[in-house]
Formats: sequence, C-alpha cells, structure tokens
Amino acid sequence: MASSYDQYREDMLGRANVADTPELIAYYKRLQALGTGALWTVANKIEPWEPVSSSVPMLWRYQDLRDDVLRALDLVTPEQAGRRVVYLENEGRSDVVAAVGWLYSGLQVMAPGECASSHRHSASALRFIMEGQGAFTNVDGHKMTLGANDFVLTPNGTWHEHGVSEDGTVCIWQDGLDIPLMNALEANFYEVHPDLNQAVSFPVDDSTATWAAAGLRPAGQSWSKRYSPLLKYEWAPTYDALTRFAKVTDGSPFDGVMMDYINPISGGPVMMTIGASMQLLRPGEHTKAHRQTGSFVYQCAKGAGYSVINGRRFDWRERDIFVVPAWMYHEHANASQTDDACLFAFHDLPVINALGLYREEAFGENGGHQPLIG
Repeated sequence: MASSYDQYREDMLGRANVADTPELIAYYKRLQALGTGALWTVANKIEPWEPVSSSVPMLWRYQDLRDDVLRALDLVTPEQAGRRVVYLENEGRSDVVAAVGWLYSGLQVMAPGECASSHRHSASALRFIMEGQGAFTNVDGHKMTLGANDFVLTPNGTWHEHGVSEDGTVCIWQDGLDIPLMNALEANFYEVHPDLNQAVSFPVDDSTATWAAAGLRPAGQSWSKRYSPLLKYEWAPTYDALTRFAKVTDGSPFDGVMMDYINPISGGPVMMTIGASMQLLRPGEHTKAHRQTGSFVYQCAKGAGYSVINGRRFDWRERDIFVVPAWMYHEHANASQTDDACLFAFHDLPVINALGLYREEAFGENGGHQPLIG
C-alpha cells in the first residue's frame, strides 16, 4: 500500500491537485493577460522531484559522419564558413543546438595549408583530435602542434586560431564548447581578431614543455589566470599514466580506471565551466550503473565496447561520440577480452560543483546492471 507521501507525490505530478472550474479558468486567463500565472499550475514542472533532462541519450557513429564532414571541404572555405563544422544535435535540445544539456559538440575539418581566422568568445572551448597530421592551435600566442587523441584548450576570452600545416594531411577534430550555457546566461560575446591572425609569441609547444612534467613546477614561473597553463594534454603520456595507474588500483566500480585532466597549478578542472577525463576499461570489464547531476559527452579514444544509458544499449568503437544526459543511469563495458578500451569525456561538473549541486546515486542498493529496454 502506498504511503501518504507517495500518494502525495503521485497527486502532485505535473501540477497541483486543483481541479479546473469555470471560475479558476477565468482567473488563469486574467493572470495571463497581466503577464503572470498561478504557481500551483506549473509547480512540479519548474521544481521537479528530481532532475528531468530534456536531452536524450544519443550516439553518433564516426563512420556514418566522416564522408559528410569531408564533403564540407568542397562546399565551403574556412573564410566563408568562419568555422567549417558539422555540429551534433540532440533530439531534445535542438532549440539551443546542444549535444546534451548545455554542452555543444561538433566535428571540424581543415585541409593542409588552411588556417581559420583568429577569434575569441565568452564560451570555453576544447578540441580532441580525431585524425590527420599537422594540426595546430594558437592560443594567445602559444602555438601547439597536435596529434591524434591530443586534448587542447581554448579558454574563454583567449584569442585562438586553428589550422593545418602545408605538409600535413586533412585533419578532423571534435570541438566541445559551453555555447548553450553562455547563451542561457545571456552573456555570450564573439569577436574576430583585428588582424585576422595572431602572431606566435612563444616557442612552439612551450606550454607542454613548461607545465606537463608530473609532480614538477618550473622554478620562478607563475600563473594567475583562471584556466590551466597547460593548454595541450598529449595522448601518449595520458595513456601511459592510465596503464600505470591500472597496475596499482581496482579502479571505480562505475568508471573503471579514470583520471581527470587538471590544472597543474590548482589541481582543479582545466577550465571554469568545462572539465574533462579519460577512463580505461580493462579487457572484458563491465562497470556498475550509476547516475549523476551533470551532462557528459564521450568519445571513444581506443578500442570498442558499449554503454547502457537508462536501459538502452549503445555500441561504440574508436572515434564514435555518445552523450549521457543528467541524472540518467549509465554503465560501460569493454567488448574485448584481450585489449583495453579508453573513453574521453568532457562535462559541466565544474559548474555543478561550484554551485553545490553535485549528487550521485548507484543503481540498486550497491550498484548493479540495468535491465535492457528493447
């Protein structure tokens, strides 16, 4: 038998337990004409019992997208398009052009010798290199050369431009930004550099040479900006760190062996509004299910496997992208019995944590696997 509290929750779903009458309907119309409304008609919609994401779990297979991304090379130039990008649109977030929650994602393609104009904006941004050789990014005069699975920052307010060297190959990378969040806050600005391109003011790859050494900080060097001074996180040392850590830990029951990309000065997230991580799933590993406040965009960096999100199975392999909306149960599995799999993710947890909103919950009493739907 349901408790009185359970019955109360059931009665309150959608709107308060107030039956419409001719008098109330006339009253609601009068309030609407005044630009007002009765709270009890929308109370549970605007203050739900728990988070109800309008985003839906989705997976974009790279093999399905690649030809169309490359086709953009023949259709528009970087000068015409500004940024030659095919964006990922969540079925439930098309109104704000988001991949999930308040996070944007897209696939950008550039040919050898191309360089997009330098610009800056309020949105924080990242790049995760998917394929090609010779890609580079210049952030406030710090030029970085980029290879597959490298992760690079273009923090909000920084001048930045991207390109591919003359002797490189066609390059594709994932862009991740918090554009929807900036627009929701009505705080978004965008500006093109007055010279269209910016000078390289520091030795190439000085960011990694200065700040990438684990456990070491250059004597006499200071950094006062609110984002990481390490603007490029290379794949090789990231994967090496994961495999070494895997030898001495059982890992998380929900995420396997996971490491966060951090600001080496503060130990916190790489940017104020976007965080990122890389996780390793051992051969045959199948994590338990849990859910979190916060939205996540995943990209398979190595191997193949599947994730179960709110009871639906999504099979992924290298370069595929999928999303986990806020407060949806999810678990991950490595399909191989002999090799590991790695998942890169970026998320909005820095915002969630800063506002004191983080919550996490295991599926079942001690965590388990979700029954599949369909």
